Amino acid sequence: MTVQVGDRIPEVVLKCIRQGVENVDTRTLFDGRKVVLFAVPGAFTPTCSEKHLPGYIRHFEDFRARGIDVVCMAVNDPFVMQAWGRPLNVPDGLQLVSDGNADLTRALGMEMDASGYGMGIRARRFALYAEDGVVRHLFVEAPGEFRVSSAEHVLAALD
Repeated sequence: MTVQVGDRIPEVVLKCIRQGVENVDTRTLFDGRKVVLFAVPGAFTPTCSEKHLPGYIRHFEDFRARGIDVVCMAVNDPFVMQAWGRPLNVPDGLQLVSDGNADLTRALGMEMDASGYGMGIRARRFALYAEDGVVRHLFVEAPGEFRVSSAEHVLAALD
């Protein structure tokens, strides 16, 4: 079942790279905080690299000014996420997290089968806004689209 507004973010352990590969659980990411989590189908893919993540990089300070943390997630390994962030100059504080086994993606009901493209199970393109671990806004893209999960759309919706 797909996550809905009012649902609590499922408890899952993700990966990131700080001082090596580290576990980061969703309670730590979301509890007691305002967070925008946006998911991309894959690091280094065209729309994700040219539009989705760059929009959140451009507007990162706009989110921070509102007291909102920003987290980008993909069903890629943490090394790929780190390598993807470097050339895009991801600012400190914008977290890139790996859902390598699609655990959170599946728990949210946001998986898609991209096997036809040789990519296996991936996250659908979406964004959500959560306060203290509870989903307050949900922005899920139709297949092949990029509109409602953009940084600009999410910021406007949070006004």
